[in-house]
Amino acid sequence: MIDIIICGAGGRMGSTLVRLIHESRAMKLVGAIEASDSPQIGKDAGEVAGVGRIGIPIVAEIAPLLKKPAVIIEFTAPDATLERAKIAAQKNVPIVIGTTGLTQKQLAEIKKLSRRTRILISANMSLGVNLLVSLMGRVARILGEDYDVEIVEAHHRYKKDAPSGTALALARPIAEALKRDLDKAGVCGRKGIVGERTRQEIGLLSVRAGDIVGDHTVIFGGLGERIEFIHRAQSRETFARGALRAAQWLVKQKKGLYSMQDVLGLE
Repeated sequence: MIDIIICGAGGRMGSTLVRLIHESRAMKLVGAIEASDSPQIGKDAGEVAGVGRIGIPIVAEIAPLLKKPAVIIEFTAPDATLERAKIAAQKNVPIVIGTTGLTQKQLAEIKKLSRRTRILISANMSLGVNLLVSLMGRVARILGEDYDVEIVEAHHRYKKDAPSGTALALARPIAEALKRDLDKAGVCGRKGIVGERTRQEIGLLSVRAGDIVGDHTVIFGGLGERIEFIHRAQSRETFARGALRAAQWLVKQKKGLYSMQDVLGLE
């Protein structure tokens, strides 16, 4: 039995995780965390998730919950995620991070923290998306410079960062395979008379509407044909189940930084 602490337990993803853990025989919820100003503080995590009272109150402080071995699953905001990663490193507690919008500086700091504990970080916990990510570099190398690359991602109206972490995760192996600097080649939207598309561009286009869970389309456009790779998430359970699988895998690993590619044996 693996003890799990959910950070962001009052949110959409957190509530889904609480529900799935409640249904599991292999995992047990031992802690639920939210921001100190959240209206969910003090409420029962099970009631917030819609599974009834389970006796786990949502609290703001994680340190008191780390007296016994547990795995932290983190789906919140970048600054809060980094602070909890620091606590996890101090306590040598494994942490699974699904938070998006982390800066390069924050990611570099998390990488340093992984020397002191086990950290798994992934912009998307979906098994299908991670399989797709593993294919993108190979596809780009085979098609080469003659195919234009455009990535279109669509999410719900509440998503705060753009382009999505998943879109960037898909773009990075493509840029690497084509020997391009994504920071320079990435074009996030177009407006006005921008001129002809350059050969180096990798388009990253974002849609925000309604309750879209997450759609990603990678287009390789050549002259006379177009190849599209499409992944559509139909439920947040896709990401939640991936995060729980990651947690079960991570407890068996040595200190270090991992991704879902490692969980699936794709690295």
